[in-house]
Amino acid sequence: MADKSLLDALIESLRCLPGIGPKSAQRMAFHILQRDRAGGAKLAAILGEAVQSIGHCRTCRTLTEDEECSLCRNPDRDDKLLCVVENPSDVVALEQATGFRGRYFVLGGRLSPLDGVGPAELGIDQLRNRLDTLQPDEVILAMTTTVEGEATAHYIGELAAERGIATSRIAHGVPLGGELEYVDGGTLAHAFAGRRRVNAD
Repeated sequence: MADKSLLDALIESLRCLPGIGPKSAQRMAFHILQRDRAGGAKLAAILGEAVQSIGHCRTCRTLTEDEECSLCRNPDRDDKLLCVVENPSDVVALEQATGFRGRYFVLGGRLSPLDGVGPAELGIDQLRNRLDTLQPDEVILAMTTTVEGEATAHYIGELAAERGIATSRIAHGVPLGGELEYVDGGTLAHAFAGRRRVNAD
């Protein structure tokens, strides 16, 4: 019974991961125990160390094991461009997919009063200090197109406007190679509203 209880606890623990339901968690637990105990032990050790050692960058709030992340320590980054994102994973995505060489600020979420997420939870005071210290020429808002994301972008846009800083939003719309009939209505409407003029020459 004790073994079964421990197995159940392992399966339940694996369910804390996003997108992992009961069946997936069960398959993962059995795979580790039947086929890859060494891998499971390594995962447990690294996971324990990561949880203890990885925190937030004091400057941009992304995840790092140092007091300040490597991006903030890099003197070659452009202080005149500040990209505000919702999550640390957004920083990784932008670094991998774009040639952006500016600075970042990670909110850690988006404004959602119903869920108890206000400006304080998003480090808005820290963002104000970042704007005043960097004095960027442009703030790039890389928010989702949810209602909360739009409200967050508007709020931060106001902070930038108070300081005379220009703001821009990353484009949202039809994905590259996407066919209109398969794109959801909200995405299509946003893309249509944000259309740009194509010059005839």
